[in-house]
This record gives sequence, structure tokens and C-alpha cells, in this order.
Amino acid sequence: MSTFQDLVRPDVYPRSSGYDPEWVLGLDMGPHPLWLLEDLARDLDLRPGMRVLDLGSGLGATSVFLAREFGVEVVAADLWVEPGKAEAVFAGAGVADRVQAVRAEAHALPFEQESFDAIVSVDAFEYFGTADSYLPYLVRFLRPGGQLGVATPAMTREVRDLGHIPGHIKALVGWEAIAWHTAEWWRFQWEITELVTVTSARLQDGGWHDWLLWARARGEAATVAMLETDQGEYLSFALVTARRNPPPS
Repeated sequence: MSTFQDLVRPDVYPRSSGYDPEWVLGLDMGPHPLWLLEDLARDLDLRPGMRVLDLGSGLGATSVFLAREFGVEVVAADLWVEPGKAEAVFAGAGVADRVQAVRAEAHALPFEQESFDAIVSVDAFEYFGTADSYLPYLVRFLRPGGQLGVATPAMTREVRDLGHIPGHIKALVGWEAIAWHTAEWWRFQWEITELVTVTSARLQDGGWHDWLLWARARGEAATVAMLETDQGEYLSFALVTARRNPPPS
């Protein structure tokens, strides 16, 4: 049985280990968001003063991390969390001056075009970003050369290629697993538009085990059973980054 202390792993996630695991668990809206973001950020170039959209920010753990660790200005956008609730988290973390909470639906973002230097999405993109038309919509909000980074549950093989959803996964999430794509699926999906250049598309090393540690700490017996059965055969996370290409001259 995992304890909170199993979520402190400075040898693997030095930045995330500086955060109280009880605080992170209390803001839970998906498997350890700070681990995923810290790993994803290794493939991004985030610098102080950048304006970053945290898309699907939930209760705000990732937005706090972005502001504290990289000195960026964050817009935390989520449909399901009241801005006031997220703002209380930001104030408690001492980043209220650098993070703005906005209630927004991912297909109707209330922002001006080319208004962000980067867009990140952790534990959320699988719910709204798989449609062929979504990337062309989203990149309009990035400045030319702006960065996009996504961390999302993934399969090691496409469900379409398998011809079925493996039973231990289907038992927990049902049809939702058809939105858990491989890293290479994401690479093709983005690059074929010619709107972005993919800079990295990879499955997270040990992603299933990280997820297992989180599920044990949360006491999520059904998720633990799924992951213990899987042992990394099918389940992981896809970490995908890209830069917006300049418009055609």
C-alpha cells in the first residue's frame, strides 16, 4: 500500500518533490499532475515572463507549478471548476499575482488570437483534443513559434489495431479508452496539419507505475487492479510537444 511519502521522489521528480503530497492529492483531478508536467516541461522551453494557457487546469496544481517553477504568467482555464475556488488555491500558494482563473469551454476559448507563448494541458486533452479539427482551432491562440505541450493517458498500441479494448481496461473505463492514443498517433495527427512542428512525442517511461503509485495513495482499488494487471503492457502516458509554424508567406 502506497503512502503519501511514496509520492516524494526527488531522484526522478526533483521539482515536484518540493510540494506537499497531501496538497497535491487534495487538488486531484487526474494521476499525479505535477509529475506529468515536470516530465513534459523537459521538452519545452518555458521562460520567465511568458504568457501560458493551462488548459483544463482543474483545481490549479499545475498552474501553481508553472508560475512557481518557471516564472511564467498563467491563465488557468477550466470548465468544471469555479474560478473563485481556483483563485483561493492560487492565493494560498502565493501566486495570485501571476495566475488568472477563467471558466472556459475548450471549444469556445475567450481569448484573442496569438495571445499565448505556450499552451499546456495535463490530464485533460483526451476529453476534448482528439477531433481532427481541434488542433487547427487551438493553435490560433499561439503566437508563431509558440509552444504546445500535452500529457495525456495513452496506449502502447492503438485500440483500432488491437481490434478491442483489453478487458482489464474496459472494465474500468469502458469506451473512454478509445481516446487514449499512442504517442505516434499524436505525432501524425498534429504534423499532418502542417500547422505545427512536433518537437517530441514519447510514451512516459514507467508511466503506468507512476499512475499505480498515485492510485494506491488515493485508495482507488479499481484503478490499482487495472494497473497491476496491465504491468505496462498497454497503459502509459503520451507526452507530446510542438511549435506553431509561421504562417505561409
